[in-house]
Amino acid sequence: MNTFMIGQYGSFDFTKFHRDFRNNFYGIEACLFEQEQDMLNLIHESRRGGFQVGIHFPLRAGAYPLRDALFLSQNDATRQQAFASVEEELEYATAVQPNYILFHYPKPVILDDRVDWALWYFEDRREYVYESELSFEQFQEKSEFLFEWLSAKGKAYAFIPVLELDALNPYTYETDFLESLLQRYPNIRLCLDTSRLYLQECIDPNFNSRAIIRRYAPYAHLLHLSNIKVTDRIEQKKFPVLPDLSPDDGWAPIEDYLLIIKEENPNIKIMFEHRSQLISDEQLEACYQWVAQILTTESSLKC
Repeated sequence: MNTFMIGQYGSFDFTKFHRDFRNNFYGIEACLFEQEQDMLNLIHESRRGGFQVGIHFPLRAGAYPLRDALFLSQNDATRQQAFASVEEELEYATAVQPNYILFHYPKPVILDDRVDWALWYFEDRREYVYESELSFEQFQEKSEFLFEWLSAKGKAYAFIPVLELDALNPYTYETDFLESLLQRYPNIRLCLDTSRLYLQECIDPNFNSRAIIRRYAPYAHLLHLSNIKVTDRIEQKKFPVLPDLSPDDGWAPIEDYLLIIKEENPNIKIMFEHRSQLISDEQLEACYQWVAQILTTESSLKC
C-alpha cells in the first residue's frame, strides 16, 4: 500500500485523515484549501508522518476564477491569466514541497462534435470548445508551449508536473502527438482517471477506455481511482471501488483497469478519489485490500 494516496479537498479534514489514511500510505493530494491553517496542518502532518504531498491545482480556493487553468484557450488574455495564476500558485506551494502538481489537460476540453456530451459536467462554458472550433495545428502549437513551460517550471520549483487527462478527442487518441510530447519532456507525467475514462466510453462510441489506459499508463505518475455507475444517466459517481460492483450493472470495469495498470506501470501511485463517507469502515478496508490484491497477484490479462 506504499503507493496509495487519499485526497483532501476544501480543507485538511482531520476526521477523514484519521479514518482514511494508513501509516504505510504514500501521501495526500490537496486541493482548494479555504484557509491558511489547512495548508499549515498539511505541512505539519506530512513532516510528522513522513508522507508525500501532491497538489491538484489550485491549492488555494479562489486563486483562479475557474476550476482548471485554461492553458489552451484561444483567447490570449485568458491564456496569459492561466499561466500567471499558476506561477503565483507555484510560489505559494513551495512551502508544501509537493512531490507533484496536477493540472487538467486538455483545457479547455476539446469535444468531438459527433458525441452527445450531456452527461459530462462542466462548471463554466469557457471550459470546453468543440473540435470544429480548434484545429489540430492550434492544439499542437498551444500544447507545445505548455509542455515547454511546465517542464521548465517543474525543474525550477522541484516538482513533477502531472497532466490529468480530461475528456479526449481524436487529436489525442488517433495521433501520436501527445506521446511525442511526453517523450520529449519526460519530467511531465500523466494522471489517468477511471471514472472519466469509463464515462467517456459510455457516451462516445469512438472511445475505448482500456486501450487508452494501456497506451498512456507507461507515462502516468498517478491513477485517480473511483467507480461510477452509468445507465441512461449517471446513477453514482466518485463511489469507492468494491469487488461486488459489477460491470453488468453499469459500473466501471475497475479490475480490468487495474490489471492493465499493473502490467504497464506497476509503480503508479493510486489516489483514492472517492467519497469514502458513502461506505462503512469495513467496506473501506475491503476497498483497500481488494485493490492491493489485484496489484500484487499474478495475471495474464490481455485487454
